[in-house]
Amino acid sequence: MTSLDKPTTTDQGSSEADDAKAVTEAALFEAFGGVRGMVETVLPGLLFVTIFTINKDLHVSAIAALGVSLLLVAVRLIRRDTVKHAFSGVFGVAFGVVFAMMTGNAKDFYLPGMIYTLGLAVAYIGTTLAGVPLIGLILGPVFKENLSWRTRNPGRKKAYAKASYAWGLILLAKCAILFPLYWWADTAQLGWVLVSLKIPPFLLAVYLTWVFLAKAPAPIDVFAEMEAKEQAENERKAAQTRSSEA
Repeated sequence: MTSLDKPTTTDQGSSEADDAKAVTEAALFEAFGGVRGMVETVLPGLLFVTIFTINKDLHVSAIAALGVSLLLVAVRLIRRDTVKHAFSGVFGVAFGVVFAMMTGNAKDFYLPGMIYTLGLAVAYIGTTLAGVPLIGLILGPVFKENLSWRTRNPGRKKAYAKASYAWGLILLAKCAILFPLYWWADTAQLGWVLVSLKIPPFLLAVYLTWVFLAKAPAPIDVFAEMEAKEQAENERKAAQTRSSEA
């Protein structure tokens, strides 16, 4: 093998970095539902505001939004796919429908989701200040590291903290736009702005999370560690058994 054939340290480092980015991208895609999850998040609200803009009928708009949410869950159940994103959408739409029906104000269809967004923003920032960044709690199991990053991987904990702050600040900025509109705008205006703000802030937060984690140390696979420990223990016991038999 010539010197040109041998992989250089730079090439190896570049390959490892690319692998880390690919793993991070796949994990984020799984954790946040990917393109399909985004569609399931946007579609009910889009249907509600479209129908309400046309006929101003709260009941028809609400039933249509709830119906499409249930349909999305049914499709996932039939295909035996993960239903957590679709179910979360159903619960969110159901709360909005109940709230709007109770008050008779169509804008209240959006209020539970807006309050949830505000609470989530506070949770991201608050847990980070407490030393347990929420994004780490969400992604730790996905990366098979659980909570090992808290005490054994400080560089990764720092990346999770940055990502959690990013999520919190982005969601707070979104709330700063939506809550004034809840008081000042009509239902259709609020609905269209809310729908337009569903995907871009989410994609920005996911992208920043990917950037922070791709540069962070690799996760510690605690499951692999447990399996290795168990295998070593079994081998030790087997060796003791053979020794006693001899």
